[in-house]
Amino acid sequence: MLDATLPNRPLPTAPGVGYKPQHFNDLRADPGPVKWLEIHAENYMGDGGRPHAQMRVLRDEFAISVHGVGLSIGGQGTLDADHLAGLKTLIDWLQPSSFSEHLAWSTHGAEFMDDLLPLPYTDETLTYVADHIDQVQDVLGRQMLLENPSSYLAFDTSTWSETDFLTELVRRTGCGLLLDVNNVFISATNLDYTPKGYLDAYPLSAVGEIHVGGHAEDSDEYGAPLLIDSHGTITAPPVWDLLDHALAKIGPAPILVEWDNNVPDWPTLRSEATRAAQALDVLVAN
Repeated sequence: MLDATLPNRPLPTAPGVGYKPQHFNDLRADPGPVKWLEIHAENYMGDGGRPHAQMRVLRDEFAISVHGVGLSIGGQGTLDADHLAGLKTLIDWLQPSSFSEHLAWSTHGAEFMDDLLPLPYTDETLTYVADHIDQVQDVLGRQMLLENPSSYLAFDTSTWSETDFLTELVRRTGCGLLLDVNNVFISATNLDYTPKGYLDAYPLSAVGEIHVGGHAEDSDEYGAPLLIDSHGTITAPPVWDLLDHALAKIGPAPILVEWDNNVPDWPTLRSEATRAAQALDVLVAN
């Protein structure tokens, strides 16, 4: 287990947004309530250019969170050493406030699937996921946060609930958690359980960051509701309600608005961040 220390500049208990280069000038001129930015690690693991130049400016004005999408923490094979080395290089020069990855897998042998795929919650899975987390934390020299997935199916072979699985990973590795309440709502709807019941069983004391975001609505072949984690629209009202429920239990926390597809203009994204700020204001007022 990593004896992790906090970064020099922790994420503020305020809204953040996923950074998009087209917002660079507007973000700096009129950030509104936004105090921190999230970037996807894989977009900044090159040798430099405009992405690095923009980050050198923005890291002086905002706290930065790095969110990985390619480590395949839940994959059965060994972690990609080159990918992990590139991630360490990025973390070392950027010195972000937070690093996170997904409880999912995206590789099979030498093949990379352009998706974050689910995994069964078994003793075997628990062992290799914990080993992968230990490896990442040892290489990076810092704690990582692990994000709960959006699920569209459940495995008959699972012997752990998702919340118990995450609790045990925290205990074994010392990792923190990224609570995505949009993913909670999606999974609860798709798999027919109560989202607030999920949160009541979740290891909330380990949460270092919260995500909200939009989802697409569809239906399956039987006509039952099917939600897709699209990150391409405004956050739905029941997800904001779920955020309020989580904050009431956790207390003030960094809240990120995710919007990765059909990216809107800056005022629209800033208005979503303002809604997150209102959730924090209500919590403090109460």
